[in-house]
Amino acid sequence: MSCNYLIRLKKEHKELKKSPVCNCYAEPTNDTLMEWSSTIMGPFGTPYENGIFKLKMKFSSSYPFTAPQVRFVTKIFHPNIDSSGGICLDVLKDKWSPILNIEKILLSICSLLNDPNPADPLVKHAADLYTNNRAAFDAEARTWTALYAVPDIAEVTTK
Repeated sequence: MSCNYLIRLKKEHKELKKSPVCNCYAEPTNDTLMEWSSTIMGPFGTPYENGIFKLKMKFSSSYPFTAPQVRFVTKIFHPNIDSSGGICLDVLKDKWSPILNIEKILLSICSLLNDPNPADPLVKHAADLYTNNRAAFDAEARTWTALYAVPDIAEVTTK
C-alpha cells in the first residue's frame, strides 16, 4: 500500500507521454515523482492566448486519495489565481476524487482559463473587473500575459 502512489504516478507519466493533453505538458522534476513541472499554453480566444504558463505540482504519499498541491509559477491576472499562484478550483479542493488524475487537473485549469469563476474569487479586483468591465479585465489580463507569460524570443532561441 505504501508505494501505490508511485505506481499511480508512473502510470500517469507514461500515459501523458503516450497521449499528451492538448496545449499542456507535465513531467516529474526528479526521480521521486513527488514534484512535477507543467506548462499550459494560454487558450486561443482568451486574454491568455500566446502565453506560456508554468505550474508546479506537489504530490503526497496519500495521492490519489488527496489532491496534489498545484500552483502557478508564472504570474497571471485571473479571478481564481492569487499572487502566490494559488488556484481556487473545486477539483483541487472539496471536489477531489481518486478517479481524477494529472490529465484532468490540466484540463480543469485550462477550462478555468477559458471560463473564470468570478462568483468564487481569490482576487476580488479581478473578479469585479471580469463581472463589471470585461474589456478592462481582458486588457489587464493581456498585459500580464505579455509581461510574464510570453517568453523573450532571445530566451527561446538560446535554449
